[in-house]
Amino acid sequence: MREELCCPCGLPQTLNLCCGRWLAQGAAPLGAPDAATLMRSRYTAFVLQDAPYLLATWHPRTRPPRVDFEPGLKWLGLEVKQHRPIDADHAEVRFVARSKLGGRAHRLQETSRFVREDGQWLYVDGDVVS
Repeated sequence: MREELCCPCGLPQTLNLCCGRWLAQGAAPLGAPDAATLMRSRYTAFVLQDAPYLLATWHPRTRPPRVDFEPGLKWLGLEVKQHRPIDADHAEVRFVARSKLGGRAHRLQETSRFVREDGQWLYVDGDVVS
């Protein structure tokens, strides 16, 4: 099977050289180097329906008991609009993720908050922009 030219996160690298290296860590990820990289890898995990990775990179305070994927949802692309480090252990990432469900296009615009604990960046929560 031929590997895709671009990672699902949209960067012009193969999945293995981009987000795949973080997802390959499984439920005990080494940790992305910054919040923007974690955001991209989490988007890729949604595309690939990798619930263990999503749960492992979600802060325990806000982590749901499980991740459910919408049947038939197709992710179409990610655009990171802004990566804003607040301090060494806190950051925000503003993004737009496009998807399609039942023939209708959707856009998720969110400002996500991340924290670094024990050297690992974690998704905390986010504000959806309507």
